[in-house]
Amino acid sequence: MPEVTYREAVRDALTHALRTDERVFLMGEDIGEMGGSMGVTQGLLDEFGPKRIRNTPISEMAIVGTGIGSAMQGMRPVVEIMYEDFLTLSMEQLVNQAAKHRTMSGGQVSVPLTIRTQGGAGWSPGAQHAQQLEAWFVHVPGLKVVFASTPADVRGLLWASIQDENPVLFFEHRTLYPIKGEVPDELEPIPLGRARIHREGEDVTVVATGRLVHEALEAAEAAEQEGISVEVVDPRTLQPLDEETILESVRKTTRCVTAHEAVTRGGFGAELAAVVQHGAFDWLDAPIERVGAKFGPLPFAPALEQWVVPHAADVLDAVRRTVARA
Repeated sequence: MPEVTYREAVRDALTHALRTDERVFLMGEDIGEMGGSMGVTQGLLDEFGPKRIRNTPISEMAIVGTGIGSAMQGMRPVVEIMYEDFLTLSMEQLVNQAAKHRTMSGGQVSVPLTIRTQGGAGWSPGAQHAQQLEAWFVHVPGLKVVFASTPADVRGLLWASIQDENPVLFFEHRTLYPIKGEVPDELEPIPLGRARIHREGEDVTVVATGRLVHEALEAAEAAEQEGISVEVVDPRTLQPLDEETILESVRKTTRCVTAHEAVTRGGFGAELAAVVQHGAFDWLDAPIERVGAKFGPLPFAPALEQWVVPHAADVLDAVRRTVARA
């Protein structure tokens, strides 16, 4: 299988969608000549032209609103919001419009809109350009939420999201764009709602999202040297959530750690903990541990930024705690 970067995998999925479906077009700030702030859409304007690769004004509400309207009229727009922090400027359109129309119309109107966005710490962007807000949108019925952590997953899940009849929020992590991984020769959609077990283990299940999947895998390698066998599960799709795969893993290992870069308070790990507590309580041999960022705006200073967000060492400490308390 060919090896590509996460960035190239996203571009490949977009290119495939544009070539195979004339209803697909892209919208976003500086996605044309500039190729987007992260270089994901470079070269697409040359192939598909300005009608399908549309630069927009700096108005997230207008971008998302236009995407909703065109989706309701039969198109399949892929909207890029430059930083996920700026989703806050389009909340009315996302929460009260995109998420509601299919239900309120009794299924007569669908909104096949994909909203790509990225965020995450690791490059000192400051408090307004690196938040992880995925848990907010999991709370909204009518929205699907995807957070892919590898090139193969981001490629297959994005292709599936563009084909979906519902609005999909597709989160990417800034520091994952350069990582490389093998992808299948043929682009196949990965169904939304199916988790992935990255590593099998016997003693502890770590359910991680985004960048923390890679930190969890690093922690699992270190734990193995201490005689602790760690299973790493990536939900990939936060809504719908593959609860059964997660619960089967916890029932096997009898211990659970949740890990994400978003702040711990109210983060997606809290929902995961509730799912595990309800569905696997009788199997648990220790309290569920949660790993996330400290509760505060992300500092600009690199040393402080790294102190706020979690790393492999934090996941490893949580693994040790849950084993010690068993």
